[in-house]
Amino acid sequence: MAINQNHLFEDLDGIKCAVVEKNADKSRADFLKTILEFNGYKVIIVNSPPPKGAPAPVEGETVEPVLPTTFTVGVTDVRFNVTNAIFGRLLKTKEGSVVTMAYWQQKEEKSDDTVPYFQKRSNN
Repeated sequence: MAINQNHLFEDLDGIKCAVVEKNADKSRADFLKTILEFNGYKVIIVNSPPPKGAPAPVEGETVEPVLPTTFTVGVTDVRFNVTNAIFGRLLKTKEGSVVTMAYWQQKEEKSDDTVPYFQKRSNN
């Protein structure tokens, strides 16, 4: 059982995993897998269950509603915590720079850790 919502565990494909992200689309799951495997983690990706508010099938109806395909990304190291890994500067990119929060969230194409995250101005 997780201590808090920031450190979730789940059985993915029968393996106890620390959940990295839920409901990620295919490109996001591939992005996370690339970073995590480069940093030595064994990554497990499974289809996310349908949302709780998904419509139930109606009898006699032949057309099934189209639900978006999303994935749950986890790592087999149950000690892994995304927040600690990013702000503890534990993850590296293939180029050798530290993974920043903006890079992790795919707001930046290159990870630039020369300016602290709290000094960056948002373009929003």
